[in-house]
Amino acid sequence: MQIAPTPLLNGYGVRMGEARYRNGVRLADLGRTETFAAASDPDGREWIARLPSSIESLCRQWDLVLDSDCVFHGYRAVVLLVRQREDPLALKITSPTGSMTDEARALEAWNGRGMVQMVAVDEAAGAMLLERLDPDRTLLSLGPREAAGIAGAVLRHLAIPAPAGFRSIRTTIGETGQSLVERHERLGHPLPAAWVHRATEIARYLQAHADTRVLIHTDLHYGNILAGRREPWLAIDPRAAAGEPEASVPELMWTRDDYMESDESIRQMLSALSSAASLDEERARRWVIVRCVDYLLWGLEHGLTHDPARCRRILGAVA
Repeated sequence: MQIAPTPLLNGYGVRMGEARYRNGVRLADLGRTETFAAASDPDGREWIARLPSSIESLCRQWDLVLDSDCVFHGYRAVVLLVRQREDPLALKITSPTGSMTDEARALEAWNGRGMVQMVAVDEAAGAMLLERLDPDRTLLSLGPREAAGIAGAVLRHLAIPAPAGFRSIRTTIGETGQSLVERHERLGHPLPAAWVHRATEIARYLQAHADTRVLIHTDLHYGNILAGRREPWLAIDPRAAAGEPEASVPELMWTRDDYMESDESIRQMLSALSSAASLDEERARRWVIVRCVDYLLWGLEHGLTHDPARCRRILGAVA
């Protein structure tokens, strides 16, 4: 298992990384959407065909009306903008190829602290009702320095004691570290060997010494922080783990490149994020190194172009 093995998408329909676009579609067109995992297999297509009746049933169950006929989708879920009486909300339905159990547990644990609030959940239906955030305003809409300050504050706000039962970041980073050398060799040694060996050493260290007392969002990037009403900015789509806040920094480093004009600007961004979140900057740097090597290799394995280049730039400045 690796920490970042899937495309970065948020539940309001904004895909990060190789392509950035609002992927709202009409329900009838969802089955033809290549970036939606359920559209690629027979069971998923059958689930898509049942979605209209599922949506109708959930609207009756929770007394909802649709605000739009547009369906936003991530990789494994759809989101519809709805109202419950006068309250604007978002209805999220997860496909059979995904699971919402851990997400619902994480949302319950955070209970709106720095995170979108879960209003109701029906695990049997794979559905949850969420407070509505603004799908048109993510932290990508702000300049890199301002966005980093806000993201760091959100990251720190999310740092609560980890309830029992969440996967440990130690296990995940240990498995990642064990895979790096072999994957690098299989790809024909595309990176300086020193980076790979350094990342492997760091992964071993973190496997032994990482803190696991804090609940963290391991996919906290600028597209997963949206403007809200209850609070100015809130995170969405938690991929939760028991770990340490520094482990959430790498995605915030590689999901935009408008600050990468020099090595010094990259190091300044790492400092800005660490300072805003009250983190140990050296520990955050270690997480950035190992995660960037991992994600760079994963990107090359899956034919990505822009994200591996970003990771290479970051590693050149901090490794």
